[in-house]
Amino acid sequence: MTIRKAVQADAEQLAALMQHVEESNLMLFEPGERKITSGQLQKGLLSMDEKSTVFVAENQNELIGYLVVIRENIKRKQHSAYLVIGVHQDVRGSGIGTKLLFAMEKWATANALRRIELTVIAQNKKAIALYEKMGFKIEGVKRDSLHINSEFVNEYYMSKLI
Repeated sequence: MTIRKAVQADAEQLAALMQHVEESNLMLFEPGERKITSGQLQKGLLSMDEKSTVFVAENQNELIGYLVVIRENIKRKQHSAYLVIGVHQDVRGSGIGTKLLFAMEKWATANALRRIELTVIAQNKKAIALYEKMGFKIEGVKRDSLHINSEFVNEYYMSKLI
């Protein structure tokens, strides 16, 4: 397995992987809600500057995980970034998330980041365990922030200082 930065040629597989990950019902978007196309991803990957990036996990020419790093242009927030991570259901729990997070941290250090943040659905115990293992701390709770399967659920704000 290889962890690397995404390139335009990954757009079709990456769009399919994102849709697959959203089928888990553990992401912000509901299954089938995001209508992302490979063309949109190609443009997005092309327009990424040094402030943001996308890492992918690849095994035998197939994308099995991704991690998106989004930095803001606001001067007072340029030391921080927001993460979105997803791993194919068939390989969750096999260390791919850990490897993606390690790659992100190396990139973050090289790009003078101090703070990494994310949100996670409070019921997503496996993801929370991964983030805590990697040094993230829960900073707060967004109460009833999402409505999933006719229930209101909380999200945690988590962060890590580098």
